[in-house]
Amino acid sequence: MSEPAALTVEIDPRLLEVLVCPVTRAPLEYNRAKAELVSRGARLAYPIRDGVPIMLPEEARELGEGE
Repeated sequence: MSEPAALTVEIDPRLLEVLVCPVTRAPLEYNRAKAELVSRGARLAYPIRDGVPIMLPEEARELGEGE
């Protein structure tokens, strides 16, 4: 049996142009592999669930060293 293909989340590029980190107000990077929007300045990764970015700091994952 083959393994299932990795689930990727697609985000509208126009949405990425207008979204900013709610903590730093800086632009976000899209991490397709983890389905997250990353704020380097705040060291947070905001999840994308069912195609919807969850832009709440309390829902974000803290970035580890080297991320």
